[in-house]
Amino acid sequence: MASSSSSSSGGSERKLARDSPLDNRARFNLSPVPSMDGDEDDNVKYENQRDHPNLDDIDAESGEEVDLTGGAQGSTTAVTMLDNHDDVRIGFGKKYNNDQVTNVTYVVRKHYENFETIDWLKDLMRNRIRQRNLRAQRRQSCKKRLIFWYDAWSGWICVLLVGVSAGIVAGFVDIGAKWMSHWRTGVCTSAFWLNREQCCWASRDVEYDEVHNEICKYWRSWSDIFGIDKSTVSAWFFGYFMFIFWSVIYAAFIVVLVVGSAPYASGSGIPEIKTILSGFIMYGYLGKWTFFIKSIGMIFATSAGLIVGKEGPFVHISCCCGNLFSKLFPKYGNNEARKREILSAAAATGVSVAFGSPIGGILFGLEEISYYFPYKTLWRTFFCCMIGALVVRTINPYGNGHEIQFPVEYNVPWATFEVIPFIGLGILGGLWGALFIKTNINWLKYKKTNHIGRYPRAEVIVLTLITAIFCYPNSYLRLTMPELIRRLVGQCHLDDHMDLCDYERDKPIATATAKLYAAVAGPGLHRAIWQLFWALIVQITLVIFTIGTKIPSGLIIPSISIGAIAGRLIGIITEQIAFKNQHLAILRHECGVSNEHCVTPGLYAVVGACAFLGGVSRMTVSLVVIMSEVTGGLSYIVPLMVTALTAKWVGDAFGEGIYEEYVKLSGYPYLKSRESFPFTLKAGEAIRANRSGENPPLACIMQDGMTISRIDTMVRQHPHSIYPVIISEDFPCLVGQIQRRDLLAVLKSRKMQLTYTQTKPLLNRKISVVSMSNLLNKSGQPSSLGMRRASLALQASKILQLHKLVDRAPIIVTDQTPMEVVVDMFRKLGCRQIFVTKNGRLQGILTRKDIIRLMHEANVSRKFEQ
Repeated sequence: MASSSSSSSGGSERKLARDSPLDNRARFNLSPVPSMDGDEDDNVKYENQRDHPNLDDIDAESGEEVDLTGGAQGSTTAVTMLDNHDDVRIGFGKKYNNDQVTNVTYVVRKHYENFETIDWLKDLMRNRIRQRNLRAQRRQSCKKRLIFWYDAWSGWICVLLVGVSAGIVAGFVDIGAKWMSHWRTGVCTSAFWLNREQCCWASRDVEYDEVHNEICKYWRSWSDIFGIDKSTVSAWFFGYFMFIFWSVIYAAFIVVLVVGSAPYASGSGIPEIKTILSGFIMYGYLGKWTFFIKSIGMIFATSAGLIVGKEGPFVHISCCCGNLFSKLFPKYGNNEARKREILSAAAATGVSVAFGSPIGGILFGLEEISYYFPYKTLWRTFFCCMIGALVVRTINPYGNGHEIQFPVEYNVPWATFEVIPFIGLGILGGLWGALFIKTNINWLKYKKTNHIGRYPRAEVIVLTLITAIFCYPNSYLRLTMPELIRRLVGQCHLDDHMDLCDYERDKPIATATAKLYAAVAGPGLHRAIWQLFWALIVQITLVIFTIGTKIPSGLIIPSISIGAIAGRLIGIITEQIAFKNQHLAILRHECGVSNEHCVTPGLYAVVGACAFLGGVSRMTVSLVVIMSEVTGGLSYIVPLMVTALTAKWVGDAFGEGIYEEYVKLSGYPYLKSRESFPFTLKAGEAIRANRSGENPPLACIMQDGMTISRIDTMVRQHPHSIYPVIISEDFPCLVGQIQRRDLLAVLKSRKMQLTYTQTKPLLNRKISVVSMSNLLNKSGQPSSLGMRRASLALQASKILQLHKLVDRAPIIVTDQTPMEVVVDMFRKLGCRQIFVTKNGRLQGILTRKDIIRLMHEANVSRKFEQ
């Protein structure tokens, strides 16, 4: 910015030149001009290109396009200069002989600023103009026709690449996480790159322990490798030490990598993806470095034994793939609104490759993630999810020959009386979700103000140490969470000797295909119940402090694991009650007297997983479909629906879901699509509610008569993203709107031109076209390369005609418009701001942040009144 005019007169010549660029006599001229000005601009462009042909070469080298015809291409800023030596008539026929006139044409920059909301309407309008131009030019030549068809099919090609890449990454992460997790307990001596299950495939004498882990001669524990007898206490403690050692090494490596190189790689990323898809700009969050670090980080974080999942972060990973591949196609790379269509498909594909649930991924995107989801995007999302699921099936990371992660191999019909425990599980899931959200959010708020938040590396290492110490003594916690879930949702077979299948059966079973009848729980099952109860307490406690740390951490798998443990426990209890009370009327009809297996505990684990995940995320339709596809249990749709709906009702009574709470905690400007405005309020009243204190006047730009110095002062004192253009202070009739970044570009260009001209006056020649892309870099700051290449035609400008900077089609409502309508306009049109008028006079501006603040205050006041 320019220095103060009261600075010391002994300053250098450079400083004096910096103080002088703003002239009170130089004025902005925003008067509307006839439509013939567009033709005059074209003529000026033609003459300038004829006189100075090297300008095109300069812009070609800079990678930008010059647009002087009203922004048809919509990518750069161009300034047309009219020299005072030329006899040029502009505007309404006025002739300027003594003053140099600068006519700034339509300014549309390719890049948004960081942490800025995109303009959906303008981006979609530019895309329609671009498509119309391509369609009109396709008959000119074969090359134009190929460009047109390439542009038409670029969306399908892009989602194909996203699906393939997301599937490959998912398979790589699943295989790597399982191998590194097993490495904590032992190593395969025949081939060290194999996990425990793969290592024992070639062995003929495979045995199983109490939690159904494989035991074979090829897989050796660390105590065995170091020559310690496995039957001694020393072997157990040495295995304990190696388990803790590898866990801490994994966690320390990834937390150092994330904190030092890619802070955006921490967390699950779903709240941020929701905000980005709503139109928010977060540069770097979907970058290639974040993609790489998070892909590696998910392997190390889950292998460290922390109570986190890798399935939630797959949404973030897939969106990174979508962002990277969209840059290959100008249709999406240069248009943020169209890019959101690819990101919506990518987010759904993340769920598809994480669980092998393509249909559930589509519904998850519709219900939970996407903000703008046109019909065409639905088909591309379907195709992208299908490709991702096919790639995962081809890689076969689960080793079961299909893409289902937790397959259930039973099709036992459920009894009607089981609806009661299913509803009970839904209530428990809703209560757990509310408890977790409250405690986790309060813990994160506490860390922000406490010294714990200053040491994220030490926090993760200490948490990993505590987790390993508590998990190793429990055989079920020693398993990875996907392995634990797979055992909990499974059904016992004849050859199963784990504790969960220890029943005292007094009747021999004839064949392996015969139905397993109910029996009294044996000592192994009692031992498993206590171990599962201890595992439930440990996971509930640790997940509260683990989610939100500076590592890739998903919440979906921990919620499913906790719900599966609770469901299996309740299923075992229900099974024993039904077996011992078959004479009751409510059980006699369903179970009969044949002692057949009436209650399936594995089904309760599936239902419990659905309940606890629904209580945290508040999903319903997509959750039921995901659980059905993940387990393959299509016969249990109704129990899952009952449980999911109950969990949502109970959870909603205590507050919002975890993703919405994280959005509010981070302060993102996300306008929820399902929330209605709670009060009967009008737009004029909302404006008055937003103003506080002395009701300061609006920062407006008058159509005529404002000096450049006054404009510069206003821009610095009122750093709004957009300014309304009115006729005059006495008659504040709205003419249009102008963006702050465009004003800054013109002001910085003028100051820089004057400074550079006074230091090197010999370079001032008759050059009448200035490309702002050469003057400014992507962040809006002056570029040294641009200073060397740009012309100096702004140095004597007295009048800057900026009428083509003004958007003359702003969104306007009257002060009597209900706020319900205004909120719907923000949601469905994607508006950045809406102007409120009364009898044609501007009253105020409502922005997206104003709407979010008003809705929050209304909800708080309503809860206070209740």
